[in-house]
Amino acid sequence: MKSDSIVIIPTYNEKENIEKMLRTVMALPKAFNVLIVDDGSPDGTAEIVKRLMLEFTDRIFIEERKGKLGLGTAYIHGFKWSIAREYDFIFEMDADFSHDPNDLERLYKACVNGADVSIGSRYCKGGKVKNWPLGRILMSYFASVYVNLILWIGIHDTTAGFICYKRQVLEKMPLDNIRFMGYAFQIEMKYKAQKLGFKLVEVPITFIDRILGASKMSTRIFKEAFWGVIQMRFGI
Repeated sequence: MKSDSIVIIPTYNEKENIEKMLRTVMALPKAFNVLIVDDGSPDGTAEIVKRLMLEFTDRIFIEERKGKLGLGTAYIHGFKWSIAREYDFIFEMDADFSHDPNDLERLYKACVNGADVSIGSRYCKGGKVKNWPLGRILMSYFASVYVNLILWIGIHDTTAGFICYKRQVLEKMPLDNIRFMGYAFQIEMKYKAQKLGFKLVEVPITFIDRILGASKMSTRIFKEAFWGVIQMRFGI
């Protein structure tokens, strides 16, 4: 089915979530296509996706990579794939239901109504976080405060990973020069989009911590974000 929208979902060992996620997206009133970028999941995630591809012909796609190559490179791979196929609206979303697929339409409408980039935000007015311990909420919230102190982006949720880009934004973005892979990747993409003069709008969402599967968060990702912001600001 032809759609103007593609949702990129990177996966690594998401067999508990991926079928439910794909069926939920396929059942939305608006037609969204989905691209799975799988980094060689040993748990059979890709096989589940391929089975569903037979059921949802020309709506679900998969790109398989060998080994864990990082969130940022997965999205860049997906961006290039989507640009080549001329999707007008290109989304980022997690596989684990921390991002509610029912919010895809709200992000889409924000871009249709004037935003160049719409951001599913936990920390703008109306945004919420559920099932996170207080310490992690505070760490995430103050990470965005820190980013704004250094980069002056003016976005409440700078590390958000639930996003809709108009294709023109990604076409102008120097994707091969994106340096960072984890949380810093999300910050860098927003920072560069703003520097290019695009309009960024936050859409309040409720972020729910994953119930099934293992988190991919690590201390290395936080360190990359901390130092990466300084490198972005001063061009190091």
